[in-house]
This record gives sequence, structure tokens and C-alpha cells, in this order.
Amino acid sequence: MVILIILSPISFILFNSFNFNFYNWNHLFSTKLSLYVINTIILLFGVGFCSLVLGLTTAWIIARYDFFLSNILEWALLLPAAIPAYIVAYCYTDFLDFSGPLQSLIRDIFLLDNKSSYYFPNVRSMEGTIIVMSFVLYPYVYFLSKVSFISTPVSLYELAQLRGNSIFFNVALPIARPAIIGGGSLVLMETISDFGTVEFFAIETITLGIFNLWLGMNDFNSATQLAVICFTFIIILLTIELISRNKKRYNDLNIKGLSNFKIKLSLKNSFLPIFLCMIPITIGFVLPVIILVNQSVSSFNNHNFEIILDIFLNTIFIGGISSFLIIFFGILLSLTINYKNNNNYLKLLAIIAGSGYAFPGVILALGTTYFFSYLQNIPVLENFLLVGSIFSLIVAYIARFNAIGFNSINSGILRVPKNIVEASLTLNTSFEKTTYKIILPLIKPSILIGALLSFVDIVKELPITLILRPFNFETLATYSYQFAKDEMFEQSALSSLLIVFVGIMPIILLNLILKPEKFLYK
Repeated sequence: MVILIILSPISFILFNSFNFNFYNWNHLFSTKLSLYVINTIILLFGVGFCSLVLGLTTAWIIARYDFFLSNILEWALLLPAAIPAYIVAYCYTDFLDFSGPLQSLIRDIFLLDNKSSYYFPNVRSMEGTIIVMSFVLYPYVYFLSKVSFISTPVSLYELAQLRGNSIFFNVALPIARPAIIGGGSLVLMETISDFGTVEFFAIETITLGIFNLWLGMNDFNSATQLAVICFTFIIILLTIELISRNKKRYNDLNIKGLSNFKIKLSLKNSFLPIFLCMIPITIGFVLPVIILVNQSVSSFNNHNFEIILDIFLNTIFIGGISSFLIIFFGILLSLTINYKNNNNYLKLLAIIAGSGYAFPGVILALGTTYFFSYLQNIPVLENFLLVGSIFSLIVAYIARFNAIGFNSINSGILRVPKNIVEASLTLNTSFEKTTYKIILPLIKPSILIGALLSFVDIVKELPITLILRPFNFETLATYSYQFAKDEMFEQSALSSLLIVFVGIMPIILLNLILKPEKFLYK
């Protein structure tokens, strides 16, 4: 039942994609379709390449060298993941635009009158979009690659050194390939799913095209057909990610790894690695936060704190309920697969249900809206408000972020020794009591990870909330978006800063409480 609820939005889109509106589809094919596809491909290649360069460089520096501030930089390199790309886009647009402080300073220093007097790159461009998204998404590659580098047996590095080979190109990189592909696939999925950044920068991708077809031309069927094209990209990425996951056990984590093979650098020689690590941290986190703080302070008297408090509570409320249900369903599903009904068909359905994370929020909002519209026409449900309700919003969140909770909990349950559970059951203890007394306490870290990550993603989610929210219901993401799209950046700064604050908390908690290496490649 849980799987059916999760799959319903995606299934409804696939079903409706067979209903053609030939006029709109022909118009789309002759005008915008090629532009959507080309822009999407360019964005995927650009963000993917830049994220790999940033992620691999910083991961190898942290894994290979022991230098001043390396322990702090190790977790600080994850901080850009706390900020949604669309908020970083707002910040740099305000900072780098013609009327922004940087260009104003340049004109004052060099006594320039207008924009035609000098050249300055346009941040609202394909290049600007690639740079912004790369500095936000590289932590996926950094984190997974770093774990692989550290956990690779040190004997392999020593052998490569004895033979005069490069330990990075001949050992670390080939062994980390599954992790690199997995992290890169996540980057590409996030890129193709992005709505806020490409919409704000006016980059016409497939995701933005779906939104425009649906809400601009009021053509749901053509939007679903365009969504099927998006599915093609996603299926390819999912296939790559699954293949890399199946090959992820290259080494034994109990063997001494690269952490015992680090080169200790002097304070003088620490300058270069510190500088290289600070580049993505500064561009992806420090500067945007400084800009947000400055805007929040400068417009302090213009904020309606009562409204912002209500919106903050709305965000915590909807995020809390949704993440609780995601964890609850994840526990039920994982227990069923691993202990109650261990068959491949159910496992396949669970994998398919988890694919919702790879689909853009616009697509899931599309499917959820028309799925509930269909249910609304059933006589027994016609008196219930389903479309544009909190319930439909929560269902879409569960469909989108179920994979986060399920994968985290399932990885924890797989680490629970089955002989402990079997011993409890042989003592005539019910499975429910065994779950409560033994299994759940052992997987508390996994539950914490799943709950925190799903909660933060829900708080940052823009298109699903924007489309499905009830009338007059705002979250921090939609509130920031409404002002930013009207170029009222100062009014959106405080709510954006609150989103960043919420996003930072899991990173801090996970670094203080948990060692991430324990939960990967198991």
C-alpha cells in the first residue's frame, strides 16, 4: 500500500503521456523542444564536470595530507550543500548585477558612466548557472570520494609507490570510480531536477519547459510528454548509479586505510591546500551567507517578523510531519523486505518507489495534482478537499524524498546481525517487541540521518511546495521565491537565511555525533 501511494504520481504521468495534443506538441517540437534538450545537456555536462573537479580535488587534499586546519576544512567543505542553489543564485545576482555593490564600486573607482563603458560577465547566463550549481552540488562527489580514498587499503598505495606509479591516478582514482560515478550521478539528478535556479536565470531546460507547458499553456498532456523525455535522462542516470552501487565493495574497511598514510605538512606548506579548499567553501557558502546577513541587517526594520515566524512554523510543521512519515514508512518497508517478505518482486518495487528522488519536483507536483483530481471525481471522495491541500503536499514530499529515509534505514537494518533477531524470536518474543527492543535501538543513527536529511530537503524544496501548497500557505522557500522573482532581494534575505540555518544543523550534528564513513560502502 505504501509503495502504491508513492508510485501513484509517477504512474499517472506515464499513463497520461499517451494522450496527445498534436497542435501544442507540434508547436513545441518546431520551436522550443530542441532548445530545452540542448540547454539541459549543456547544463548536465557543465555542472557534472565542474563538480567532479571541485569534489575530487578537495577530497584528495583532505584524504592525502595532514595540515593546519584540515580537520575543520574536512567538514566545512560540506557546508555549501546546506544552501539551495536558487538562494545562491539570488545572492550573486544581487551582488554582481549592474546595480550591485561590486559593479558600483568598479564604476566609482574607474569613473565609468554606464554599462557600455566596460565589460562585466552576466551572472544570469548558462555559464553563471553552471558555476552557481557546481559550487553547491560538489559536496556529493567530495563526500563519497573522500570516504573511498580514506578506506582504500594502504598496502595498495605503498605498492604503487614502490613501483614508481602515481598513487592517485593508478590506485585511488580507479578504486574510487564507483563512488565518483555515484556522486556524479547524484549531482546530475539534482541538476536536472532544479527549477528555482534555471527559472530565476531564465535558462530554458526540460524541467522549466514542463512548468511552462502546464501552467503557461494549460496543456497537461504535452507537459507529461515532455516529462517522459526527462524520464529518459533520469533512467540513464539511475542505471549508472545502480551499476556503480553494485560495484562499490572494492575494499575492506577493517584494513588500515589512507588515514594512516597521510603526509604531514608544515605550516608554511599548508598555505596551498588551505587556499584550494577555501575556494569552494567561500564561493559556495561564506560569500552567500555574508550577503544574506548584510541584506537582512540593512532591511531589518522592513521585515514583518510576525509573518516570518508564522512561515517558519509552517515550514517546521510540514517538514516535521513529512519527515516523520517518510521514516515511519521507511521502517515498515525495510522490515517487510528484510524480515517478513523477502522476495525479489517486493525489492524491485521498493527500488522503483525510491526512484522518486531522481524526478524533478515539477514532475511529481504535476502527477500528484492530476492524480488527486482524478480521485476527487470519485463520488465517495467528492466532498473531501484533496487538490491543493496539506495532504496532497505531504504525499508529493513522500514520493520525492522516500528514498532518503528508506535507504538510510535499510542500510542500518542490513547491519543488524540476523542471529540477534533470530535469538529473540526463538525465545517466544513477538516480532513487534523484537523490533521495538532490539532493531530500532540498533538503527538509531540511521533513523537520525534519514530524518535530518529528509527534513532539510523538504525545507529547501521549492517547485512541489509552490505548486501544491494550499491557498495562503507559505513556507520559507516559497516566501523567499516570491520576493526574489520580483527583484526584492532584501525582503527575501531573512527567510533565505533561515533556510541556510536549518540546512547547516544536520551537517553540524552528523559531524559531531556520527562518523560518515560508518554508513557508506557497507
